[in-house]
Amino acid sequence: MYAIKALYDGTGFQPMQPIPVKEKYDVVITFIEPAKNETTKKNAAIPGKLPRSSIKGALKGKVWLSSDFNEPIDVMREYME
Repeated sequence: MYAIKALYDGTGFQPMQPIPVKEKYDVVITFIEPAKNETTKKNAAIPGKLPRSSIKGALKGKVWLSSDFNEPIDVMREYME
């Protein structure tokens, strides 16, 4: 299941972010609230273009895991034994 935000202008839908699938999907459309003034077609995603934050490797060197990441947490030890 995927969820994306789109703008409906009365005639069709304009995705506001890239759609992560290329094959056919059944969809359910839910109207949440009327669009605010800042939500316009110019903010809609350009098909085929990914937002900068979706580029592979964009967070390289900015994310790390502690060496004891998979070790049990002391307060949970009694539940895990």
